[in-house]
Amino acid sequence: MNEIFSATVIIGVLSSGIRLATPYLYAAIGETFGQRSGVLNLGVEGQMLLGAFASFYVALTTGSLVYGLLIAMLVGALMGLAMAYVTVNLHAEQGISGIGFYLFGLGMSELLFKMLLGTVETVKGFSVVPIPFLSQIPVLGEIFFQQNILVYIAFLLVPVAWFVLNKTTLGLKIRSVGENPEAADSLGVSVARIRYFTIILGGTLSGLAGASMSIALLNVFQQNMTSGLGFIAVALVYFGAWRPWGVLAGALLFSMVNSLQLWMQVLNVPIPSDIAVMLPYLLTIIVLVATVSRVRSPAALTKPFDRGD
Repeated sequence: MNEIFSATVIIGVLSSGIRLATPYLYAAIGETFGQRSGVLNLGVEGQMLLGAFASFYVALTTGSLVYGLLIAMLVGALMGLAMAYVTVNLHAEQGISGIGFYLFGLGMSELLFKMLLGTVETVKGFSVVPIPFLSQIPVLGEIFFQQNILVYIAFLLVPVAWFVLNKTTLGLKIRSVGENPEAADSLGVSVARIRYFTIILGGTLSGLAGASMSIALLNVFQQNMTSGLGFIAVALVYFGAWRPWGVLAGALLFSMVNSLQLWMQVLNVPIPSDIAVMLPYLLTIIVLVATVSRVRSPAALTKPFDRGD
């Protein structure tokens, strides 16, 4: 039991926690953009699964990780486009349609896996890219600066998203559409165009989140490999109060808990493995109960907009 408090294990937990935060960040930042424009996308998990399979299969068959990333982003963008059409043009109920896209992604990824692979295979994923000088810093270098390129990009995405949402005209339009689409429309802002953009962007980042799992973190594709991570990403948007920095804090919290439970299993800590695996999901419930009533969501979230009304 004392092993878990050793310096080696603590550094290992923190280092792997930083790495495991990658898919949370990609998916949750993308969902933040969508929700700030007034659209709740519960299909994130399905987008991640299809992105994970597409990237893995392309990387396996072509030997190119870059092609794998690109196809994952394309698949995610296409699913985002479909989601945008259903919610923006058809005014479908966002929660139900999102669940439908999740089920589609789950079923399609499993079908393609059985048809094209049939068995679990592995690829050589993205390798660690130590940052010169910074990676040599004792302890901190090993935790933060000895990661793969997708980890660095995910963390860089946080300040970029904050800047876009809070310091640009595009961000102002996104926020105005999410708060009062009628007023935004009266000022000449295309509500449909903004929502299409944010939903497609969210889908693209969700596809990238899936790719970060299959060809960077695990280097393997398995059926339902996300195991609810997409829904946790949606919860992180609420936890972070629709702010990128808050999303980052939530992603680190969840990834560190996930890293801890993995190390607990490796070290054979006398806690039932089922309970250890439940920890991230239990934390999701606790966080939602504690935060949802204390933060204010975008006023137009889940509400369709029709210029003819």
